Amino acid sequence: MVAYKVAFQGERGAYSEQAALKYFKEGIELLPLRSLFDVFDAIENYKADYGIAPIENSIEGSVNETYDLLLEKDLKVIGEVKERIVHCLIVHPEIKDIKELKVVYSHHQALAQCRNFLKKMNLPYEPYYDTAGSVKMIKEKGYKQAGAIAGERASQIYSMKILFKGIEDNASNFTRFLILSREPLNKKSKRDKTSIIFTTKHEPGALYRALEEFALRNINLTMIVSRPTKTKPWEYNFYLDFEGNLQDKLVMEVLKGLEKKTSFIKVLGSYPSH
Repeated sequence: MVAYKVAFQGERGAYSEQAALKYFKEGIELLPLRSLFDVFDAIENYKADYGIAPIENSIEGSVNETYDLLLEKDLKVIGEVKERIVHCLIVHPEIKDIKELKVVYSHHQALAQCRNFLKKMNLPYEPYYDTAGSVKMIKEKGYKQAGAIAGERASQIYSMKILFKGIEDNASNFTRFLILSREPLNKKSKRDKTSIIFTTKHEPGALYRALEEFALRNINLTMIVSRPTKTKPWEYNFYLDFEGNLQDKLVMEVLKGLEKKTSFIKVLGSYPSH
């Protein structure tokens, strides 16, 4: 019996699907969608119960589209999962040697994470909207001189051949994914994290005074990222993760203090830290 429908960006075999299976484990129906916007939209419009979205990679950094959608859409973060990313060069089963390849397709971040391998092998490459989608594409079009970079699961789903495994430039290649919902989690665990967005007033020392609220209460910040507001040049939204739960007294005090020192604040939710 399927309990929940979970939306993710990409095709079957994508790393987002892999992360969703790791987080929910069982009892879910997976809904592959073309874009991250579609994932957020599906949850917001009751086409999916939950969604999963990449937020940052340990090598390539932030996934800016996810940050922007967290600001734009009215969804809550209820969990996170970190997935080790192992890239494979996947080809048509009839290909026996890498010299037969004329082009490699994959998501632009996967291509960037395999930059050294592609350069060493002198392989031309072209970005595609999804890692697993690139495997599906060369399978369906019968490309026998093209490869794709994706995870091992994609090769199994589309019955394709792994020519090389572990081609990422750095073995410490992890992606952090957020679990999204229409409703907040509203419960505590032993080790919680809270995510918020805020905008400071455009004046000297404004960010310092905002962050001081955390320092005064000895609350540890685990991430801070800035993104342009897109309304005024050189003004920024700050995305913050910190240890603690919205039900904690000190966290309540921090948020109350931030209200006086920021021009905008949005609470994304509290959830167990992975």
